[in-house]
Amino acid sequence: MMESASSRNLTNGYLGLFRLGNCAMGAFGALLAAVACAGIDGLSDYTLELLLSMLVVVTFTAGGNSMNDYFDREVDKLAHPSRPIPSGRVTPGAARLLAIILFAASLALSPLINPWSVVIVVTSVVVIVSYEWFLKAEGLAGNLSISWLTGALFLFGGAAVDRLELAWILAALAFLATLGREIVKDIQDIEGDKGARRTLPMRIGTRNAGVLGSIAFIAAVGLSPMPYLLDLLAWVYVPVVIVADAIFIYCASIHFKSPEKGQKVAKLAMLIALVAFLLGGVF
Repeated sequence: MMESASSRNLTNGYLGLFRLGNCAMGAFGALLAAVACAGIDGLSDYTLELLLSMLVVVTFTAGGNSMNDYFDREVDKLAHPSRPIPSGRVTPGAARLLAIILFAASLALSPLINPWSVVIVVTSVVVIVSYEWFLKAEGLAGNLSISWLTGALFLFGGAAVDRLELAWILAALAFLATLGREIVKDIQDIEGDKGARRTLPMRIGTRNAGVLGSIAFIAAVGLSPMPYLLDLLAWVYVPVVIVADAIFIYCASIHFKSPEKGQKVAKLAMLIALVAFLLGGVF
C-alpha cells in the first residue's frame, strides 16, 4: 500500500513537471494556427500531419517545462516550494533526463510531418535550451527567445498544413506583439529583477525600453494588413484586426504610465488578432 502511494506520488510529480495544461494549450494553439491558415475544410487533407504536429508540441512543451524546473530548482525552493523538484517528488537528474528524452521525441517525430517542421523544431530546441541555460538572465536576448518560441508555435501549425505563406505573417505578428509585451513586462518587474537578471530597462532605462516596446507593437500593426492585401484571408479579417490594431496602438502609449496595464492590454490585442486570423481563414 505504501508502495502504491509512492508510485502515485511519483506519477503526480512527473505530471506536475510537464504542466499538462500548458501542453494542451500549446497543442490547441498549433491547431488554431492550422485552422487560420488552411480553413476547416483544408484540414481534411492533413489529418495525420496535424495530429503529429500537436503531439510534437506536447512533447516539446513538456520537455521545456521539465528543463525549466531543472534550471530553476534553487529559486523554486523559496518561490515555488510545492513544485515537483523542491518538494522531493522528482529528482533534478530525472527532470533533466526527461527533458532530453522529450526533446528527442519531438525531434524524431518532426520528419514525419515535413522538412519545414524539422527546421522549426530544431531551431526551437536550440532557442529554448539556450534560453534556460544562459539567455534568460540577458534581458533582450531572453525577450527575443520567448518571442521566437511564441511565433514558432503558429509557424509550426501553418507548416503542418503547407500554408507557410500565411503562417509566417501570423508568426511575425505573434513575434512582434510578444516582444513588445515582454519588454513592457520587464519594465513592470524592474525592481524584482535586480540582482537576478540584466534586463533591457536596466541597460538602457525604462523610457528607452518603452520606446522599443512601442515600436514592436506598431510594427505588428503595420504588418497586419498584409494577409488581406495578399488575398490570403477573407474580408471578415479586416474589421476584427482593426480592433486588435487599435488596442495595440493604445497599448503603445498606455504602458508608459502603467506597464502592468500595458502588458495585459497587449495580451488582449493578441487574442483578438488570433480571432481575426481564424475568421479570415474559416470564411
